[in-house]
Amino acid sequence: MPELAETVSSTLAAYYEEVRDRVHALVGPLSTEQIWRKPYPYGNSIGHLLLHLTGNLNHYIGAGIARTGYVRNRALEFTDASKLTKAELLKNFDSAVEMVATTIRKQSEADLLSSYSDPTEPKSDSHFTVFFRMAAHAYHHTGQIIYLAKEVVK
Repeated sequence: MPELAETVSSTLAAYYEEVRDRVHALVGPLSTEQIWRKPYPYGNSIGHLLLHLTGNLNHYIGAGIARTGYVRNRALEFTDASKLTKAELLKNFDSAVEMVATTIRKQSEADLLSSYSDPTEPKSDSHFTVFFRMAAHAYHHTGQIIYLAKEVVK
């Protein structure tokens, strides 16, 4: 089964890199001002979604699996008023994705199956489950970025 673990790890890592590339394609043509624009009063800006995705990956995979020591402030991901530049947002997001891809590629079969426990979450899962769920979460918000990118250029 080592071949399966290697296939799973390389496929998952490549998926995160595809998400990163998709985000870059969507955000690239936008200005920093457009990234922080909220087209609707009830939603998020692209900037806040990027902060959230970066925080999510750094928390669940960075702190939880790679043991980076990252400390998350989830509420600030949606309220931060500092309005980082597009370059800063993407640099931080890229660093998180790179950390995730590197961590995934280091996983053995035993690592993928090993237990993951987060005191902020009521359930315990395997590392594989966390990698899989966070990939789905990342693309869920990428879908929102797809929509928002169309709205902010109107």
